[in-house]
Amino acid sequence: MLFDLGVSSPQIDDPERGFSFLRDGPLDMRMDPTRGQSAAAFLAAADSEEIARVIFECGEERFGRRIAQAIVAERAVNPIVTTAQLADLVGRVVRSREPGKNPATRTFQALRMHINGELPMIERALRVAVDLLAVGGRLAVISFHSLEDRLVKRFLRESSQENPVWRGMPGIPEEALPKLALVGRAIRPSQAELDVNPRARSATLRIAERVRS
Repeated sequence: MLFDLGVSSPQIDDPERGFSFLRDGPLDMRMDPTRGQSAAAFLAAADSEEIARVIFECGEERFGRRIAQAIVAERAVNPIVTTAQLADLVGRVVRSREPGKNPATRTFQALRMHINGELPMIERALRVAVDLLAVGGRLAVISFHSLEDRLVKRFLRESSQENPVWRGMPGIPEEALPKLALVGRAIRPSQAELDVNPRARSATLRIAERVRS
């Protein structure tokens, strides 16, 4: 079973989906645009503390509070409804830039993850995946940023160890034994792959095998 957690290139490249700041479009970001709250609706309704929390927790953006305050001040004058509006606003607030990264990258990531509930969904999907695998079946997960990778790494590590309540004790019951065994180390793209597909630059592949029914 293979999980590719990245947003697909056709979604990123379609400005109508609102995932990217590369071309202007509606600030939507929903994986299913017929359901739930858009990013524009969230930014219009949430208070500064909630916006700052989302940007910091889901984007690991250290300027999250400053960005949130700027969003609340801007929306009082002009509703923030397009990707270009948001990217320009963040660019004015975030003065120090990571090499090769647009200053709005972390904010866009954070809003997309929050709007779609990505991390809770990944956790649920991983648990279901392990239960569906037969013994000898393998679970492979490609993540694209540190939040996803930490979640996947922790899940695979915990699933490959016995229940800590029973650790070091004799007669461990079957249900407390590990269900998975890690397969090798994390795999990252080679330079040859990056030359062909630059969007793979942050990809990390982790693999585990079902070892117990």
